[in-house]
Amino acid sequence: MRKLATVILLSASLLAAGCNTVKGAGEDIESVGKKGEEIIN
Repeated sequence: MRKLATVILLSASLLAAGCNTVKGAGEDIESVGKKGEEIIN
């Protein structure tokens, strides 16, 4: 579980660094959250 959380946080950081707008950041964070839920379930 700890490894999963680390991967999710790292992915979120990389995606947030790559977006140019607040809207884009929100969409990226949302997509990371959905992927995290898919992995957990």
